[in-house]
Amino acid sequence: MTLYLPIAEMPVSVGVYLALGAAVGFMSGLFGVGGGFLLTPLLTFLGIPPAVAVATCNAHVVASSVSGAVTHYRRNNVDVKMGTVMLSAGVVGTIIGVEVVRLLRKAGMFELVVSLAYVTFLGAVGTLILIEGLQARRRSKATGGSSTPRKSGQHSWVDGLPFKMRFQRSKLYISAVPAVVIGMFVGFLSAIMGLGGGFILIPAMIYILRMPTAVVVGTSLFQIVFTAAVATVLHATQNNTVDIVLAAILLVGGVIGAQVGTMAGDKLRGEEMRILLGVLVVIVAIRMGFDLVAIPSDLYSLGSLKGS
Repeated sequence: MTLYLPIAEMPVSVGVYLALGAAVGFMSGLFGVGGGFLLTPLLTFLGIPPAVAVATCNAHVVASSVSGAVTHYRRNNVDVKMGTVMLSAGVVGTIIGVEVVRLLRKAGMFELVVSLAYVTFLGAVGTLILIEGLQARRRSKATGGSSTPRKSGQHSWVDGLPFKMRFQRSKLYISAVPAVVIGMFVGFLSAIMGLGGGFILIPAMIYILRMPTAVVVGTSLFQIVFTAAVATVLHATQNNTVDIVLAAILLVGGVIGAQVGTMAGDKLRGEEMRILLGVLVVIVAIRMGFDLVAIPSDLYSLGSLKGS
């Protein structure tokens, strides 16, 4: 079955995009990430204009994250207070990001900036996640299965910051400053790159905020839901780049995939999940980097500037 996308201005196969949404939703439930880091490049590979891909991915991130967040909330794996602090800052970052998108599109530089941002952030973060995951796995084997990132009595630079708050679910008494900075940065990335931001949010919560791994995934999804929702509304109203038809197809597949991914995640250890996530992020970065330097088959082409 084929449908015409009104904003992307192209016909697409419903089956292909349903499967794509389900696959990315599965990743969301499995790793606690929004899935935009994978979905945005895949949509552009399939011919969707970059600006439409970024904006529409935020809509998909909302649905897939809601499904996973509800499941984790029912299991008491969400620190609502921590998520709310990061969300407040994330909304500010999202508003700034949407305005930056508008200015880049006006200057005709959006596609290049997004590609460079993906290669840079995904390559660096993916490599760090992979290395740390491998190190955590070795530590786990050496200590008989314990891979807790923080030992009793251990302190970091975060402990010396002001504006401390108590987070009961995470059993933490730390400064709210790092949470605010992290939330704002993730909100900005959500608007610029169509990312939920989980691939940055999860390691930051574990190694900077020192949150217990048990509540990290659920809290990440909680924050991602609302940040992506704000980005979706702003892109739709200010940039007119959210393709509702494409979003609906991806959402159906994403909700189903997220539930399956959440169940699969229960069977994996924390370090194993980080290793798999790191590998996946690096692969996407390499693929996008190749596209930046590869010589196109058609050196010259005529096309609409819409979504560039």
